[in-house]
Amino acid sequence: MADKRVLLLMSPATYRANAFLQAAHHLNLEVVVGIDLPETLADYWHVPLGVDFNDTTASVRTIVEFAREHPLTAILSVDDSASELAALASAALGLAANSPQAAEAARDKLLMRNLMSAGGAPCPVFRRFLLSFDPAWIAEQVSYPCVLKPLRFSGSRGVIRANNEQEFVQAFTRLKRLLVNEGYGEYETEFLVEDFIPGFEVALEGLLTHGQLKVLTLFDKPDPLDGPFFEETIYVAPSRLLATVQQEIAHCVSLAAAALGLREGPMHAELRVNEHGPWMLEIAGRSIGGLCSTILEFGAGMCLEELILRHAIGEEVTALERDTHAVGVMMIPIPAAGMLKGVSGVEEAMAVPLITGVEITAKMNHLLVPLPEGTSYLGFIFARGETPAEVEAAIRSAHILLHFDIRREIPVLSLR
Repeated sequence: MADKRVLLLMSPATYRANAFLQAAHHLNLEVVVGIDLPETLADYWHVPLGVDFNDTTASVRTIVEFAREHPLTAILSVDDSASELAALASAALGLAANSPQAAEAARDKLLMRNLMSAGGAPCPVFRRFLLSFDPAWIAEQVSYPCVLKPLRFSGSRGVIRANNEQEFVQAFTRLKRLLVNEGYGEYETEFLVEDFIPGFEVALEGLLTHGQLKVLTLFDKPDPLDGPFFEETIYVAPSRLLATVQQEIAHCVSLAAAALGLREGPMHAELRVNEHGPWMLEIAGRSIGGLCSTILEFGAGMCLEELILRHAIGEEVTALERDTHAVGVMMIPIPAAGMLKGVSGVEEAMAVPLITGVEITAKMNHLLVPLPEGTSYLGFIFARGETPAEVEAAIRSAHILLHFDIRREIPVLSLR
């Protein structure tokens, strides 16, 4: 495979870089890393290929020019942030990938909802509104409980539940402040208000080949995710759901992928399940985020990133069956805003039976911001065992042993 070259597009802050780079090295692939940096900064930091994810026209041109001298076999987006750029550049170079239209639909929640509804994939009733609208007026138009969602954020950022008109106005104010602070204009920025779907959540990890879905893993999320915010915590596999329910979930995801036009590569879907069956929440044209993929193993020890790379370069991937052990991961939530001053209990947590790793990713003396404004976690806890129940119990036991010293810093005002 030494003659095959893959472009990996990633943000500077991604958790996923090492896993993909190690998998590429194992496959003897040549890798070019495209970092989300303006060209001047890329030159300054000696980054081989700097591309601005927000300026797709210029970035596609940069990638096409690069590929003239360094032909590419595949282009992969490591995170959500470059999925549209990867699709546009792949189309310009004639490489197998999702269409730019499908990539956009998997990033824009309004477009996603419209296409899912038209394609017959069960999803919440939704309405769209502008940030410039009077929140008291909107609050009278919607049903309760409901969920407010920004169109372009991922990882439950900005997603807030409201149970009545007063809570709606409070949620709207918070969401509007977040979006305006991110540079969105109130007179042109829309957001969604969806009916809240009761039930429990699952996450499906899959691989699409010519539009056909292969389920790699179905995760249960044993913690209730009922709001007001929706931070991810524990994922456990294999799922404890009945086989018939799992088949319904896979069918629902297949409908959603087809509705959006997703046909190639990894995909990650989030669903709610209740007595009426599965409901689509989100579907993304990329693999699971954070460090969560490290718990997955396929065939004869193949990691998820290796499987994705093999598929991207055109190999027929046959060893798709996951290792039969139960596995779990916890994305450690940030309990409060403040400065991280200390972490203790890691060794004790590591000593819990079945725990295979504790990774603290938050930086010391850095500001922590919880959901719905925040974008990160304190770290990850990993476990492996014989049954999902004992894996879940081990993760909870380890989490209790971790202690984080988070201090709310009060700025000192100058008297001069």
